[in-house]
Formats: sequence, C-alpha cells, structure tokens
Amino acid sequence: SVFLAVALLCALANAYPQYQALIPNGSRVPNPCDPSQIAQGVGHINFQGTGPLNPFGEDFKAAGRQWTTDLCEKDSDGDGLTNGQELGDPECVWSQGETPARTTGLSHPGFDEATVSC
Repeated sequence: SVFLAVALLCALANAYPQYQALIPNGSRVPNPCDPSQIAQGVGHINFQGTGPLNPFGEDFKAAGRQWTTDLCEKDSDGDGLTNGQELGDPECVWSQGETPARTTGLSHPGFDEATVSC
C-alpha cells in the first residue's frame, strides 16, 4: 500500500543519521564522485544510502555496527589508508559523541577514490 511505502521511506531516511553518528565524521564523509557533496550512506554502494553495502559497510556490519579498533585499523577499500585515517581518527581513539581528531581532509572508507567509477 501507499502508506506502507511512505512509512518504509521515512524509516530509511531516519536510519542514515543514526548510522552516521556511529562513526567519526559520519555526517562529513565526501562523496568520491563529487567531493562538494556529502555521502549520505557511507556504507552503501549508492552514495545516497541505498542498494548493497560497499566494503566498509560490510566491515561495519561485521563489527556489530560499532566503531571498533579493528574496524578503525582496517583498510576496507584497499586504498592504502586505514578507515580511521580516512574518517579523521588516525589513532583509533574516537568515541561516539566526541569530536574526531580531524574534521577536514576526509575521504570515503568504502571506495578507493583513485579507481572509483562515477
């Protein structure tokens, strides 16, 4: 029904900010295809947050949707930078609600910007 579709869309729209808050700079991760835009769904193939999970999304899910030292130290997209380096937590000390060590110079942990097809 239309009501169910609208309810589902609302639930999905509200879910992304929830997940963004669980990783450092989750609401500041640049879209690799247009760095002037924010990637709304950091863990998804589609930068708007729909579709299958990207490698970072798979790793985040495997970590119980928590920012762990292992997830931070991992290089999910294989670009030579750890997830922590890409998200502004190079020392892997960030906790939810804190300001990360770095809030600029970020990159996307789910896509290697040098090889992503846009």
